[in-house]
Amino acid sequence: MEVLRRSSVFAAEIMDAFDRSPTDKELVAQAKALGREFVHARLLRAGLAWNAPERAAPAPGGRLAEVCAVLLRLADELELIRPSVYRNVARQLNLSLQSETVVTDAFLAVAAQIFSAGITWGKVVSLYSVAAGLAVDCVRQAQPAMVHALVDCLGEFVRKTLATWLRRRGGWTDLLKCVVSADPGRRSHWLVAAFCSFGRFLKAAFFLLLPER
Repeated sequence: MEVLRRSSVFAAEIMDAFDRSPTDKELVAQAKALGREFVHARLLRAGLAWNAPERAAPAPGGRLAEVCAVLLRLADELELIRPSVYRNVARQLNLSLQSETVVTDAFLAVAAQIFSAGITWGKVVSLYSVAAGLAVDCVRQAQPAMVHALVDCLGEFVRKTLATWLRRRGGWTDLLKCVVSADPGRRSHWLVAAFCSFGRFLKAAFFLLLPER
């Protein structure tokens, strides 16, 4: 009961931070909260279950729920265009899912390649889709504990690489601007940026598949 109470308090603090200029620590906590919700949604879509005791579902109508809904909506568009990129990610990277270190190192390598030429919201959406694709693979291979490691790894990548960019844009709520208009020009803007991540994802896969020399 105490653990649940603390989780609820922590979740409330995270959601409150969406309404003001967040600190780097809050941005990372929000990134992980969004990651848990994103992965949970993708696992449900795949008909899989995941036990995440620290996950507190965002309150309907709250800023966290709003940002998460947009993140998932944009990911749906991205995955609809190139579904094969975000499915069977472990197989594409030739990964054994028996080692947490191997999985998280591979995820960080892909993440580094995706953002090697700069940061855009399209690439952020792609990053979450890659993480969720790996999470689905882990649960299917009876390795649900690795999902927690992936979410933590996602948070660490945000801390090291994306936090400053996010803070300059006012935080995660800036993502909402990607869908403020039905204008095809606005819609295509983030999608074009996301397309750049496809090549880098495949490039990362290529290098990970290379034998050690």
